[in-house]
Amino acid sequence: MDAFSDLIRGVRAHGSLFGSSTLSPPWALHFVDGAPLTLCTVLTGAGWVVPEHGPPEPIRAYETIVVRGPSTFTFVDEPGTRAEPVACGEHCAAPEEGGTRHRLGWHDDGRGPTTLITGAYPARGELSRQLLEALPVVLRVDGGGTGDAVVDHLAAELAVDTPGQQVVLDRLLDWMLVCTLRAWFDRPGGEPPGWWAAQRDPVVGHALRLLHAEPAAPWTVAALAGRTGVSRSTLAKRFAELVGEPPLTYLTRWRMTLAADLLAGSSTVTDTARTVGYADPFAFSAAFKRVRGANPSEFRRAASALPPT
Repeated sequence: MDAFSDLIRGVRAHGSLFGSSTLSPPWALHFVDGAPLTLCTVLTGAGWVVPEHGPPEPIRAYETIVVRGPSTFTFVDEPGTRAEPVACGEHCAAPEEGGTRHRLGWHDDGRGPTTLITGAYPARGELSRQLLEALPVVLRVDGGGTGDAVVDHLAAELAVDTPGQQVVLDRLLDWMLVCTLRAWFDRPGGEPPGWWAAQRDPVVGHALRLLHAEPAAPWTVAALAGRTGVSRSTLAKRFAELVGEPPLTYLTRWRMTLAADLLAGSSTVTDTARTVGYADPFAFSAAFKRVRGANPSEFRRAASALPPT
């Protein structure tokens, strides 16, 4: 398992909300839910995405924009449009009224110049948070890449009403998000997080895959260096240079991220400690408090008091 696969696993779609609109100017669709992630892709025509706190971003056919919540945004025909904004969320205005409809398998026979597909993407837990923190509020990816084929599949699936459609849409949205983030992290002149670039290093990438595949193993720098085929000093130096922190510091943070998700679920402190590699619950509690700022029991109680998302 690589670092990106582990993080994107925490942003997996389930019952995602999709909308598709064929629009003629002027229009202004205000997406008010502030979903953790929303993908916007234009099939035909063009428009502008206007973030709540940011400049307008143009979007053309087969381009994709991802907006990170809780910010809201508006999709308009042009900045300063004269159209009255239509509030769009889980229950949107009907297409003939200028909005979108989020429900399973609806079909729009309109032939307007701009066709928009949006996907409101749920994201929960600490794995999700770590990925979201690596993203800007708004990111854009041009067409012409691996995401184009996914857009074609999305358009075809949204135009029919067949059994199992929601599952297909969820998986397509997962695929689209992966393609979009890969392209954005790899863009020329970009500044991806250290763990992304480090994955391609033959030594550090191997070490990261080992840590993510076996987070509970009794790792030492010497053991990790032995598995990657380099000296301890070489691994420590290259890992810190590429990832931005020493290997065991990274491992402890990753273990505590996994632990936070387990504690927010139904896992006990003792079971969680064992799952992330601590035979002694007291040592685990000390590490968790050092990294997270609260002991595991306090964190678990606070998480259980939160409303479901």
